[in-house]
Amino acid sequence: MFSHRYAIALAVDALGSGLLRPFLLLYGLSVLHLSVTSAGLALSAGLLAGLAGIPLLGRWIDAGGRRAPMAATMFVRAAGIAVLLAGQGMPGYLAAALLLGAGGQALPAAQAALVAALTDGPADRALALARTIRNAGLGVGALVAGLAVTGGTDVLRLLAVINGAGYLLAGALILSLPRPAVTRVAVPDGGGAGLGPLAWANLPYALCFGVLEVALPALLVTHLDAAPGWSAALFAGNTVLVVALQVFLVVRLHRLLRRTVLAAAGVVLAASYLGFWAAGPVGPAAVALVAVPYTLGEILYAGSGTALVAAAAPPATLGRALARWQLSTGIGNAAAPAVLTTLLSVGPGLLWGLLAGSTLAAAAAVRRWAPAV
Repeated sequence: MFSHRYAIALAVDALGSGLLRPFLLLYGLSVLHLSVTSAGLALSAGLLAGLAGIPLLGRWIDAGGRRAPMAATMFVRAAGIAVLLAGQGMPGYLAAALLLGAGGQALPAAQAALVAALTDGPADRALALARTIRNAGLGVGALVAGLAVTGGTDVLRLLAVINGAGYLLAGALILSLPRPAVTRVAVPDGGGAGLGPLAWANLPYALCFGVLEVALPALLVTHLDAAPGWSAALFAGNTVLVVALQVFLVVRLHRLLRRTVLAAAGVVLAASYLGFWAAGPVGPAAVALVAVPYTLGEILYAGSGTALVAAAAPPATLGRALARWQLSTGIGNAAAPAVLTTLLSVGPGLLWGLLAGSTLAAAAAVRRWAPAV
């Protein structure tokens, strides 16, 4: 298991990221006086551009980097905050979004590689603990930011300063860790077989994160005429369940193959999508009830996917394997808003039916071709 210093760095970073989520768009609107369309395009461009750097990150990790890539994701985001504070208009906001997107997209692969290096034996539990800390920090940060953004432009600037300082502190804590030993061995023929198909199968799985943040809020507001508070309640409930159950479920299921758990996650997610379809006509309370098995599917997916890649990849190509996995996850996350809202505009049946079908097909592909680890 990793040290308390690393746990503190993760918590500080996650708290800053949680603060960032609600206020970044508002900063562009209220402080820089951008239009909603311009600010949204800048943020999307940052996320998409951030994907381009992930293959380079993978090679950096394979060259032996562990602490430095992780710290770099934090320092790059601190630089993004500095540009946000100093910049003017759309050019400054776009530059900040590019830096923030690059750091945010690179974080999961860099974190997985460092956690694996800091852990003796299988890294599943340590990865689950890292995700738990991150989810808790994101939740607290988002809550604090949600309360603070009503204070006007001065408060938004103060949040940005706190954010940047938090990223700098987290990066410094990472660099202060003892240098982990990195094993370098030759890659055997066929090493890491099955990881390529796994990255493709991950695309439908990755849409599940957009279900909570995009599809369900849109469904509740546009089709069920539910109060906005329902979306907030779903997000809060999801965060609590993830924090409470992530490590517990990973420990309880450690005797199963990660491939089996990942395939089961796809089945649970697909069943929850069909449940959302059936619950829609009943009302928001029924949708909230189905959100419980959806969250369990998300936990199983998050707890097994990265761990499977880390366990199956040859040490010499761990970085590239994690980069491919994060690239497929990032593409799914980036595509989710457009894909999910377009399908929902046609009808909930098309949205949930296609999600269920594609996720079940991905689960079958995982069961058939993923490495047996």
